[in-house]
Amino acid sequence: MPVKNRFAELQSEITAWRRDLHEHPEILFDTHRTSGLVAERLQSFGCDEIVTGIGRTGVVGVIKGKSDQSGKVIGLRADMDALPIHEATGLDYASRTDGAMHACGHDGHTAMLLGAAKYLSETRNFDGTVVVIFQPAEEGGGGGREMCEDGLMERFAIDEVYGMHNWPGRPVGSFAIRPGAFFAAADLFEVTFEGRGGHAAKPHETVDPTVMAAQAVTALQTIASRNADPVDQVVVSVTSFETSSNAFNVIPQRVHLKGTARTMSNAMRDLAERRIEEICTGVAATFGGSAKVSYHRNYPVMANHAEQTDFAADVARSVSGGCDEAPLVMGGEDFAFMLEARPGAYILVGNGDTAAVHHPEYNFNDEVIPAGCSWWAEIVEKRMPAA
Repeated sequence: MPVKNRFAELQSEITAWRRDLHEHPEILFDTHRTSGLVAERLQSFGCDEIVTGIGRTGVVGVIKGKSDQSGKVIGLRADMDALPIHEATGLDYASRTDGAMHACGHDGHTAMLLGAAKYLSETRNFDGTVVVIFQPAEEGGGGGREMCEDGLMERFAIDEVYGMHNWPGRPVGSFAIRPGAFFAAADLFEVTFEGRGGHAAKPHETVDPTVMAAQAVTALQTIASRNADPVDQVVVSVTSFETSSNAFNVIPQRVHLKGTARTMSNAMRDLAERRIEEICTGVAATFGGSAKVSYHRNYPVMANHAEQTDFAADVARSVSGGCDEAPLVMGGEDFAFMLEARPGAYILVGNGDTAAVHHPEYNFNDEVIPAGCSWWAEIVEKRMPAA
């Protein structure tokens, strides 16, 4: 029976797992219920080894093939965490946790990898070992980094690693991928502008940090328009502007900004960090104040490896009949840490005409399940064909 047909048979079961996860979202590393359910299911499938607590709340399952002449080990990774968003879908299985929601489809990723693990445990039609990786805290917590620092790759002797993300706007079950830089480095910055507060009726007696900060917000946009090569990608966004006063008639003592810088190369990352510092301190000095800048390098550029990308695309074509070239994505993805540690590839699978990820009306499309599960299973069977 073709792999995809088997997952069509399993679709209702996998859908039930997914909807249960959707009802009970957990944020960052607090994926205790989710991790427990994943471990229980892997145990019921008959995995050869199950390890919990990697990267705090990560779960790893080991499935051995019928033979191991190749000695090869392939890792398959899914993320488990939800987002701090109030759900607005109105679904029967909507989130039961106020202020938490699976708004990025990690419930679907986890369910699909569980489906692939069930199939691979049943058939074992491969020569080598597969390691299924269930990761917490993709949404800003760096769970991929935590798992790697916890010895994931070395402990399980992983040779290659593969990941997948659903993509609204693409036809259901269709695939897209690109070699090299794919998702952006996503860094964080904070700036505190210090002035001299006072009465709003006497601005001449103050050094107004709101003017400094307002000028800086505008000036930061010149990093993209006047500092970066137009063919390079950089996005600098100020996302929070907070003063030390909430009164109508008080010029505050300080203003605090937060934001992100997203880039596709180390050179552009260096440029963004340097110019954010120079612009903010320079603007502050111009108005007689000061600025303290903190820049945190968070997720690195997620770059697919060429050979593994070609292979992943071939598998996608065998599953769905085609595989498009994906666009560059300026969002961050902490699978980047795993691709820095081992060769591998990350692919997009179409979620259909749905709300965008991170939207309160988003929902993972369960019709994606057969294609997504099949891609993971065939990555294993085609990369490590049975001896």
